[in-house]
Amino acid sequence: MHLRSQGFPVKTVDLDALGPVKRKHAVPDALASCHTALVEGYVVEGHVPADLIVRLLRERPRIAGIAVPGMPLGSPGMESPGQAPEPYQVLAFDRSGRTSVFARR
Repeated sequence: MHLRSQGFPVKTVDLDALGPVKRKHAVPDALASCHTALVEGYVVEGHVPADLIVRLLRERPRIAGIAVPGMPLGSPGMESPGQAPEPYQVLAFDRSGRTSVFARR
């Protein structure tokens, strides 16, 4: 819903096992989450805010993708009225598994 509401065209594919998809696209095990998206050659893993996907596509860094591990309170889709969002990091990763901080929320 978050990505659609921000103007992204979304095609949903329900799979019994996401592990093979994550391995194929070099998502490090430590960054694996509940959602995996492929966006213009990048992997977007977990509850990544749409504005950071826009930034990724604008900047086009030489990485495999970005990820929000887990389901931090306050990340897109994990908002909870009356509860303050918890700080979290959006991590960039390359095909060898190296990570760096892409953004902080």
